[in-house]
Amino acid sequence: MSAPRTRADWQAMADRLQIRTRAFIDGRYVDAADGGTFECVSPIDGRVLGQVAACGAEDVERAVRAARRSFEAGTWSRARPVHRKKTLQKLAALIERHADELALLETLDMGKPIDDARKVDLAATVRCFGWTAEAIDKVYGEIAPTGLDELGLVTREPLGVVGAIVPWNFPLLMAAWKVAPALATGNSVVLKPSEKSPLSALRLAELVAEAGIPEGVFNVLPGTGQAAGEPLARHMDVDGLVFTGSTAVGKHLLRCAGESNMKRVYLECGGKSPNIVFANAPDLDRAAEAAAVGIFYNQGEVCTAASRLLVERPIRDEFVARVVEAGRRMQPRHPLEPGAPMGALVDEGQTRRVLDYIARGQAEGARLALGGNRIAPVEGGCYVEPTVFDGVRPEHTIAREEIFGPVLAVIPFDDEAEAGRIANDTVYGLAAGVWTANLARAHRVARALRAGSGWVNYWDGGDMTAPFGGYKQSGNGRDKSLHAFDKYTEIKATWINLAG
Repeated sequence: MSAPRTRADWQAMADRLQIRTRAFIDGRYVDAADGGTFECVSPIDGRVLGQVAACGAEDVERAVRAARRSFEAGTWSRARPVHRKKTLQKLAALIERHADELALLETLDMGKPIDDARKVDLAATVRCFGWTAEAIDKVYGEIAPTGLDELGLVTREPLGVVGAIVPWNFPLLMAAWKVAPALATGNSVVLKPSEKSPLSALRLAELVAEAGIPEGVFNVLPGTGQAAGEPLARHMDVDGLVFTGSTAVGKHLLRCAGESNMKRVYLECGGKSPNIVFANAPDLDRAAEAAAVGIFYNQGEVCTAASRLLVERPIRDEFVARVVEAGRRMQPRHPLEPGAPMGALVDEGQTRRVLDYIARGQAEGARLALGGNRIAPVEGGCYVEPTVFDGVRPEHTIAREEIFGPVLAVIPFDDEAEAGRIANDTVYGLAAGVWTANLARAHRVARALRAGSGWVNYWDGGDMTAPFGGYKQSGNGRDKSLHAFDKYTEIKATWINLAG
């Protein structure tokens, strides 16, 4: 067994890394049509990683045209499910083989700790492609109940061309959640990664080609939302659009679809998730550790971050002290340092946004119990320490708006009914947690919470077998599990007269 990698080992790998910076259209890397580029800057230390192709409407047109041609050719769209299965399994194996390189691209690009990128993100990406590949030839059609003189068939067909717009916080994993089921069901895909984290998606394109997926079936367009994302959302020859990102952008994409061709739109948007801790929680130390990890993991840049901590009043002071102590142990360090509990925020703009919310929390009267400052474990980087606000009221801005940073709002409650009211008093409905030793209460509260994912005595549970998505303004449709295939297929009913 080889020795664990050190920070110097990872840095040496980074120095040798070949970074792909051009768009991937119709099976090859190409410059943007107008030759435009943008700087890809690492939030670790402000270093420029490369000049990335800045795609626009003409590039969208080229990619969609290639995707449509490949779809109509049928080499992939009409291939046997077992063929697509084997090809995607090969892709999963290639991702696993290049996992260190892909994890390093994620860390350099958006600042997350290398251990998280390698052990969590890449492992989950491999599982996503492998599980989805294995599942696709297990999805059956139906036969409707009829008389002997008729035959009713219910079959699934691929949508056609799918546009996928994914965020910067889990760049490769969120792409996998969209791309794997879209490809498995026979669609062609145009992927637009965030301009803040395009590098792993551009490398993925090369692996897709190596796996044997035909030219034009998978395309990657780096660029801004306005220049590349909106033309993709408005394109009249895109049949479906899938998105993970903010609720505001999700609403805009719905308008784009309605004003163009009414393409199918599935959204996974923001969250302001409540984590409810009752006085009879079975293990307060474990609950406190989970509360801290739930908000500080990935620097708080998680749509399901446990950003609202609801604590039953009799244990409030004791429990907040435990959370604060757990938070102190999660200070940001250099992201290439093994074991770093937190890394850098994605860029300077996001850093300013988080600091503005911290200032707003103080101005509105919440008590700062931990952190609140920008720090510099690496010169030139984007780092904010774990921050805990106590004495937060439900109407405070930091209790209502998604911050997407390491900022926790602690809200006390007196009884189960009040906890439920506070938890559901939000426009979001992505995730929620309950900590209690009372089984009946666990069932009652979990069922009452208006959220797509509910966890009991746990935070962030589930795997590829469990659907993921939101209620209310957290979106629609589901990623993961067999339910994900619903987003990428049309259901056709074929009624056959057998009477002659």
